[in-house]
Amino acid sequence: MSDQIQRFLFDQTNVRGEIVTLSTAYHEVLDRHAYPPAVNQLLGELLAAVALLTDTVKLDGTLSIEVRGQGVLALLMAESNPGGELRAIARIAEDAALPSEHASFRELVGDGQIVITLDPKEGHRYQGIVGLDHDTLGGCLEAYFGQSEQLPTRLWLAADGERAGGLLLQRLPDASQNQDVDAWERSVHLADTIKQEELLGLEQREVLYRLYHEETVRVFDPKALRFGCTCSRERM
Repeated sequence: MSDQIQRFLFDQTNVRGEIVTLSTAYHEVLDRHAYPPAVNQLLGELLAAVALLTDTVKLDGTLSIEVRGQGVLALLMAESNPGGELRAIARIAEDAALPSEHASFRELVGDGQIVITLDPKEGHRYQGIVGLDHDTLGGCLEAYFGQSEQLPTRLWLAADGERAGGLLLQRLPDASQNQDVDAWERSVHLADTIKQEELLGLEQREVLYRLYHEETVRVFDPKALRFGCTCSRERM
């Protein structure tokens, strides 16, 4: 399965989406460190999330997500750029006991915050901060969009140590072309039915067909993703 991200939208509505799948790039990240399985899974979710956010904000520069926790994980960071390069790292707190294989997001990070940094090639760097007030990474990132972007956004993230994937839906403010007032609620309701094995194991078009075969969905060409250092050596 290719490492790629694909944009789609629902015709005659103000709802758009992105779907991402990762395998090779995910393995490149994990092969560089011996993280516990629960950390590997969360790193995969974060990689999928940073790819989705980068493509959504259309930034000509880098976007990074840092999870600064007070639990087993002191830091979890992923970064992406418009060229489709991704990287991610984790730092386990000193003297922390290794987490169980099925440790939850809350058990891994504890209290803390997520810092999202947009660093354009031209212009000023922007940072948004949101608390770790939800039980999943996706829930925390949804809160960021509600707080900073003021756009209703939903995220479905999955990873299993082999593959990572994600789905993002967003309701745009411009409703001039929206001829379907129930489109947002319906698209979210259908996405809530997706299973992890579908998001990780099926081709993207198959996922979209299973979810939205009764909708009019316009799917755009996929964009390739790969592992790569997204910053200068000085910033490392």
